[in-house]
Amino acid sequence: MAAGNASPSRETGIAYLGVLMLVAAMGLMLAKASQAWQTRAQREREAELLFVGDQIRAAIVRYRDSGPVTGLYPKTLAELVADGRGAFARHHLRRLYSDPMTGKALWGEVRGAGGGIVGVYSLGMGRPFKQDGFAEPYRGFAGKEAYRDWVFVAVYP
Repeated sequence: MAAGNASPSRETGIAYLGVLMLVAAMGLMLAKASQAWQTRAQREREAELLFVGDQIRAAIVRYRDSGPVTGLYPKTLAELVADGRGAFARHHLRRLYSDPMTGKALWGEVRGAGGGIVGVYSLGMGRPFKQDGFAEPYRGFAGKEAYRDWVFVAVYP
């Protein structure tokens, strides 16, 4: 073997090291991409929670302001889908939405003095990314520590 020539086993070791470094770099890039995807997905679920929570809140207001006796709140969320208090069924919601943070059609319920549902909140765990820039009437959501603190309540205007 001439001087200055690397042995075949040494070249194989360097190539193996290069492949390992390439695999490690690809793993880091995939981890970053996964983290970015998860952040984007959570932000989309937060936006959906704001939309759905507002729809339920508005449906509670419509329920309260309609029917033979106004001022009453629904005893169950299902009554927002099929309100049978009048001569014909009213539909304040087309369907009962799932909680975007849990994926289940189960919501935390805020009960009023008469036992009716006056608001809902998510049962999802976790800290919201969105901490400010909320539209009315949700300015109170700013700085909240958990999704459970985002309470969508029907209040008189």
